[in-house]
Amino acid sequence: MRPEFPLFPEQASTVAAHVDALYYFLIGVSLFFATLIFLLVVSFAIKYRRRSEDERPQPIHGDLRLELVWTIIPLGIAMLIFVWGANLYFTLSSPPSDALNLYVVGKQWMWKIQHPTGQREINQLHVPVGQPVKLTMTSEDVIHSFFVPAFRIKMDVVPGRYTTTWFEATKAGEYHLFCTEYCGTNHSRMIGRVVVMEPVQYEQWLQSGNGTGGVAVGEAPMVVGARLFKEQRCVTCHAGSVGGLVLGPSLAGLFGKAVQLQTGETVTADESYLRESILNPTAKIVAGYQPLMPTYQGQISEDELFQLIAYIRSLEQATETTGEAKVEP
Repeated sequence: MRPEFPLFPEQASTVAAHVDALYYFLIGVSLFFATLIFLLVVSFAIKYRRRSEDERPQPIHGDLRLELVWTIIPLGIAMLIFVWGANLYFTLSSPPSDALNLYVVGKQWMWKIQHPTGQREINQLHVPVGQPVKLTMTSEDVIHSFFVPAFRIKMDVVPGRYTTTWFEATKAGEYHLFCTEYCGTNHSRMIGRVVVMEPVQYEQWLQSGNGTGGVAVGEAPMVVGARLFKEQRCVTCHAGSVGGLVLGPSLAGLFGKAVQLQTGETVTADESYLRESILNPTAKIVAGYQPLMPTYQGQISEDELFQLIAYIRSLEQATETTGEAKVEP
């Protein structure tokens, strides 16, 4: 891409060049075959035109070699595009394990973003260069779409569920952030910027307490989540027993692990599973437990859901670090 050519944004992430290469290949293939078909149509129209009223064309017999050529070559090109595109799709869908986890909530008409250390931003996102960043996103109202052209990432942000995307910025600077799903009358104003900083500058930004967009720096999500865990009385079932009866499974070390359900199925305890278990606890009942948990639908906000999940995730991290984790009652 040429930065001086405004129709094409610069490449500022590790996947940008790969996305562009596939895009250019598709454009090249399309132009080649469009030109080839046009030339063949014109040449055949001239060569095989009817030259007189009495002319009767001779029958044309098929050629197996020709049939094989125009079958095998397009098949090979189509399979190349499929494999190339699938490989790129899985790359874009699989964030590295060491990615920095940020939470994004779309709302008419703004982006609310929270960092693991508590910084909150509106319509701005500060990230370090050279560090993979995973975005876990949801919407409070309608469908939005998180799009950063310079990073070549675009993901729908859907109410009632989590979607994820990731990127690793390669150049410090400021880049446009857009919503590319029509979300209401002020859709065109739902814009922002991604500020990519050198690692040292990013650490200074975190330590300076520079909350942006008029939002003050708050507590870390896991700290707020721990408090919510107590206030909502989650500890009653998930961190002890009632009359000697354990009512709910332990959450220590749960995140990212396989969970056996009553139906015999196995699911991974990721963000989406935890969200569903909080809002619709009877959807997937863990084997060995009864459907006693009440729903928290309408009782906690999207931000609070992120905070609860951040707390549960911190229990998993504590398990990996110390070999044990304790849910505070």
